[in-house]
Amino acid sequence: MLSVKGLKAGTVDKVILNGVDLEIGDGQVHVLMGPNGSGKSTLAQVLMGHPSYEVKEGNVVFNDENLLENDTTERALQGLFLSFQYPSEVEGVTISSYLRLIYNKSHNENVSPAAFRKILREKMDLLGMKEDMMNRYLNDGFSGGEKKRMEMLQMLVLEPKLAILDEVDSGLDIDALRVVAKAVNSLKEKTGLSVFLITHYTRILKHIDPDYVHVMQDGVVTKSGSRELAHELEEKGYAPFGD
Repeated sequence: MLSVKGLKAGTVDKVILNGVDLEIGDGQVHVLMGPNGSGKSTLAQVLMGHPSYEVKEGNVVFNDENLLENDTTERALQGLFLSFQYPSEVEGVTISSYLRLIYNKSHNENVSPAAFRKILREKMDLLGMKEDMMNRYLNDGFSGGEKKRMEMLQMLVLEPKLAILDEVDSGLDIDALRVVAKAVNSLKEKTGLSVFLITHYTRILKHIDPDYVHVMQDGVVTKSGSRELAHELEEKGYAPFGD
């Protein structure tokens, strides 16, 4: 699925990732934890091909293809998805029209607006979203919880092979957290989705069962283990797991 070896990356004048090694298999759930500024979100952005970052060394292979040779759109079409911590508001573009566009592009189809609304309604029901949300502008005036649901709705529509979820649980109450986890688990069961979950908190692990937990500090994965590692981090902090 995804193989990251010796990845060094950052901005033009600063190295942020200092040699990341990571392997994610088909259908696996991997959790990445670490202090602020450790490089977690940078790794997510680099994997998705954000133009603000450049790869200086290393290799990234996704489904037997060199991911680094492709731009962001090509990576999305390969089956890579990234949820944003702070998604942009787009006035004038409705949720329904935007999601229909990306659905048709990713599935190589030309589903009509009426037919797509039926598809969308089913996925919105899973997230507890009211049908009239379809007609609202993308993230325009949305609360934090609504924006997180919108990110999950995009994931359900795209049906990616690997979902990178960057702090998708941040700022959510327990009910919203369960909804997010339900969406992830539902798609995982339906399609064999692989998940790379970046988080500061263990509470989401009550609802999403990880295969592996990793610790990142100073741009390097310093420790990997089972879900028990997350509980150790909660008890001891990050200091014992440094280089």
